[in-house]
Amino acid sequence: MLPLTKKQSAKKLVKIISFRRSKRSRKRKGKGFPVSIRLKRKRRRVPLLPPLQPVPVERGSMYDQGYNEGFDRGFDKGYRDGKHAGGDAIVDSLLPDYQILPDITIEQVVAAGVEHLRPHIYHLLSARELGERIVAALDARTPFSLARLGDGELLTLAQETILPIEQIKQEGPFLSYAGVDVPDLAIKAELVQSIRRASVIGIPKLRVRNFQPLAFAVFKAENINYRELVMTDSLVNYYLYHEGYLSRITQGRKVLLVGNLAPHLAEVLRAHGVNIVGEITPVLGVKDIPHIKDNIAGYDFDIALVSAGISAVVISEWIASNMGKVAIDFGHLANSIVRGEAPYR
Repeated sequence: MLPLTKKQSAKKLVKIISFRRSKRSRKRKGKGFPVSIRLKRKRRRVPLLPPLQPVPVERGSMYDQGYNEGFDRGFDKGYRDGKHAGGDAIVDSLLPDYQILPDITIEQVVAAGVEHLRPHIYHLLSARELGERIVAALDARTPFSLARLGDGELLTLAQETILPIEQIKQEGPFLSYAGVDVPDLAIKAELVQSIRRASVIGIPKLRVRNFQPLAFAVFKAENINYRELVMTDSLVNYYLYHEGYLSRITQGRKVLLVGNLAPHLAEVLRAHGVNIVGEITPVLGVKDIPHIKDNIAGYDFDIALVSAGISAVVISEWIASNMGKVAIDFGHLANSIVRGEAPYR
């Protein structure tokens, strides 16, 4: 699935997840499509009416409609309440007694504040700027690494210095899937070093919990001066694809694939003439990083596309620093390509 960036898309995603979960507990009998509706006799003296024509009805449509409408109402109420608590309520608390801002929306208040703070705005590297740097590194055969920080990496980096382990376990139940079983301070230390050495670091643009605010809390706790980093959006892997850089960085190059989907991704890329020189799979979490490094060292390649969860940050940076190659933290873009959601171009 390509990234969701708007409220409506997020709302749709939450609805889909909740709906899928709820369907497990629903019991629907029968597979009658379409449903035939018949009238029963009421009394002997009442003549039978001719049967109605079969009417195609989507199974559970009325139930689903009610479920969706209820979800929409609940979501909208939560959104309105949250917007007030995080916006207008703050403005009310900042205004002196007996003073108001009539005919000024919270969006206008925030826009004025952002304009006032413009000197503090930090410009992230755009997908085109990043893409051109990757192409230049490939043409010049110079080392280059893109490492991206999502909530999994940031929760791992927050161990003990920012959040207690139990809270991290509660807020990051997906961490094991991403390759880390907390507590793991060793991988935290490796991530810190990878951030310091990577060519470009992707950070979340969204100012929501465990995303951008946590990134800068981590930088502060680990004494990382973010102004010394070259940063981009953590979703830049998708944006590179949309800008057409997938073919530009793979055509005519020797490409190494690293990650659990490497064989499937290789099949798709080979079908489009990409020279895949190796597939390193599986990557069994961060504990497997030394073994993966040993395997990578045996290949001759120009660029490595690494889709290996949290391990990808360390592996990508190591490829550039120790092998002098180009390495991209490719992430779930591999899934989108394999599923056909992001056709090769």
